[in-house]
Amino acid sequence: MGLDFSVIPEYLDIVLWGAAWTIAITIGAAIVSFFGGIFLAVVALYASIFVRLPFRAFAFLFMGTPLLLQLFLIYFGLVQVGIDVPAFMAGVIGLGLHFAVYNSELLQTSILAVDKGQVEAARTLGLSRMQALRKVVIPQAIRDVVPPIGNNMIALLKDSALVSVIGVSELTLSAQRAIGSTYRPFEFYVLVAVIYYIINIFMEAAQRRVERRIQASK
Repeated sequence: MGLDFSVIPEYLDIVLWGAAWTIAITIGAAIVSFFGGIFLAVVALYASIFVRLPFRAFAFLFMGTPLLLQLFLIYFGLVQVGIDVPAFMAGVIGLGLHFAVYNSELLQTSILAVDKGQVEAARTLGLSRMQALRKVVIPQAIRDVVPPIGNNMIALLKDSALVSVIGVSELTLSAQRAIGSTYRPFEFYVLVAVIYYIINIFMEAAQRRVERRIQASK
């Protein structure tokens, strides 16, 4: 009975290795969600209705169902149709696509808020529609949604714990394995909470730095 934090050093390497996997999953999924969000936003606003409708159905699927179910579908479901996705990649894809849909909604609003006069000016300078989007509209839209997208990335970090259910040895699952050997859940869950908090601090600091640079460039 009682608390005994002296058991932590023996298993600290396991937990820290899990933290490294958590960071790797978060970075990979953040990249997928960022560029996927841009792609989905452009399709939703500018593609033909025959292209737009399937992507709207895709977005509804990821917004209307739990992330845990989406991870199960990608990892356990796709293998039944001959697509074997490794657990780590399934976690990155599932988290990335899930948050890409939410980033897309933010970007659509921001793109529509860009002054149409700037697009017309770009077209008069000889830029095509896609060039105007890529060089004028999208950079401004991204600049305006950095804070909410940054918040989504922090939420992504927290939700990365769900990939433990498909066998990825991220931070939470690594701690559970240490708990299975020591029967000390409180000590290791406190350690995990501290590590998540530290990662959060670094992410928030990076977000604030990006925001300051954007404000300075305006």
